[in-house]
Amino acid sequence: MSVRMGVLALLVAGPGYGYQLRGEFEHRTGGSWPLNIGQVYTTLDRLERDGLVARGDADDDGHVVYTATDAGHEEVARWFSEPVPPKRGRDELAIKFALAVTVPGVDVPRLVQVQRAAAVRNLQDLTRLKRSSDPADDLAWSLVLESMLFQAEADVRWLDHVESSVARYRPSPTPDSTVAAESSDATVRSAR
Repeated sequence: MSVRMGVLALLVAGPGYGYQLRGEFEHRTGGSWPLNIGQVYTTLDRLERDGLVARGDADDDGHVVYTATDAGHEEVARWFSEPVPPKRGRDELAIKFALAVTVPGVDVPRLVQVQRAAAVRNLQDLTRLKRSSDPADDLAWSLVLESMLFQAEADVRWLDHVESSVARYRPSPTPDSTVAAESSDATVRSAR
């Protein structure tokens, strides 16, 4: 999701100023996506440039209040009516393992264990948070939390898959093949 669409959606719900919008965004996402106030004001400037929001007068405290234009309402309606594209490619965990299985000397089974321990801790932390939250009190945060929980569960399942794939397609060398490989390496070095 872009910050642009998040800020615009908040303005469709009602007028607001920068700090107010940042607070609302962070509250509604449970603080899972903190925004820099400079990012909010830059976004507001771009939304205004694109005709999606209008800058209003300052309120009694000197805050410049923005409102969504008709075009802004249409843009948010379009955004809410379309699916979010699937995440593809830039998953750091997947890239790390793709490189680990191709770089010599990486103990991939150990890397799986370390990553799984971290993923399980994350899953436990999220489960504790879920137990202490009530969707009736804050449905927005509950939905964000459950999304994070499902992703954590998927990470653990994927690591199980990585472990079995590595065991199946990259078995550890047997002691005899290790000795043969070391002997062959020594022969090549002595021939130089």
